[in-house]
Amino acid sequence: MGWDEEKAERAQAAFALPRREMDAAARSFQGEIGQGLAGKESSLKFLPAYVGLPTGEETGEFLTVDFGGTNVRAAKVRLLGGGRYEVTARAEKPLCLLGTYDFTGKDTSAAKLFGVLADLVIKAAGGDKEKVYRLGHTFSFPSEQATLADARLIQWTKEFAVSGVEGELVNALLSEALAVRGFHNIRPVSVINDTVGVLLAAAYQMPGTFIGAIYATGYNTCYHETFEGNRRATILNLESGGFVHVAQNDYDRHLDEESEKPGAQRLEKMTSGRYLGELYALALADILALEKPPPFSAVELAAVVSGEREALEKMAALSGTSLTPRATAQAVGLAAAIAGRSAGLVAASFAGILRHRAAEHMPSSRCIAVEGALYEKFPGLSVTVSRALTIFLQGSGITPPSVCLVRGGATIGAALSAAMAEEA
Repeated sequence: MGWDEEKAERAQAAFALPRREMDAAARSFQGEIGQGLAGKESSLKFLPAYVGLPTGEETGEFLTVDFGGTNVRAAKVRLLGGGRYEVTARAEKPLCLLGTYDFTGKDTSAAKLFGVLADLVIKAAGGDKEKVYRLGHTFSFPSEQATLADARLIQWTKEFAVSGVEGELVNALLSEALAVRGFHNIRPVSVINDTVGVLLAAAYQMPGTFIGAIYATGYNTCYHETFEGNRRATILNLESGGFVHVAQNDYDRHLDEESEKPGAQRLEKMTSGRYLGELYALALADILALEKPPPFSAVELAAVVSGEREALEKMAALSGTSLTPRATAQAVGLAAAIAGRSAGLVAASFAGILRHRAAEHMPSSRCIAVEGALYEKFPGLSVTVSRALTIFLQGSGITPPSVCLVRGGATIGAALSAAMAEEA
């Protein structure tokens, strides 16, 4: 055991993202949009959200639930019009507490899981059984919809495996859980993806915004599409984490093989916070000749990129000796390469959407609205995304939009979808 500098060099090179590969990914992403809209095979999903963009003048009081990861959030939201809003109540609970409970695995039933969601909604409502509330539900897993009112889960992602939910209508499950508890006054009326929620929230405050993204535990994008003829414009959820036209290295392939769903969510496994720490751990196991990868999170990866002493001491402890200055630089460089590749691939997906909209003579987006702790907190990531996007669009005639951080988009977007469902 010990830090192998030659292996470290090869590992860093494996995560390098040459300009030609980034350009190829952006062109492929644009091509996949064209194919999908034409009804041809595509690794993108093109799931209609059955909702357009808000006017900015929506008003009213709504309940929301945001279910897209291991933390579920419920809220009471008052839309004030003019792009303004206030959140008057919140409730939150993790679905997994180590050593205590886990509502994410296959041993959990649909009734138990949606009972947790219902209890949080009831808490946000203050236990009120009298006032009629319309509820907007942000459900951030691949789903199919025929209306805004409900969605059927296609498949779990993000390592969820709860029994009895795939193939079922999620608002129906939530309505049943609320009714069992005696809260017939709370009526789920809309389901959106969290990425759609981000776009709705941003467009409510910044008209002219047409693209939204989640860059956090998972990765996804959506955009507003217009059609010829009588078909109504709508937001399309691309489920872009499933995009396949990106080259994997040996670490990517190993991670995929050991994941809950091998072969699925290729882009997400190369870009999102759920997997970046694991990729680094796999590389460390190779460099240090460890029997198995050490536990490693995206938060720890960020600490390595920042050169934090405690994070670097963990590297030394794993190697069994102090790291040389070169080894230390390699540990930091490898972490930066993994994060940099993530940012480059995300920018490539943005460029693909922008090029598609330009080719179809749709206006450029005022900004690309992005929400997520990874994008917000990982050192240098947001800057790298913006720089890569500018490079992608050179010579295209498209002015690079700002990449704008959005907070609370899933909650505000859910409230907006409930408000807009009143008009549907």
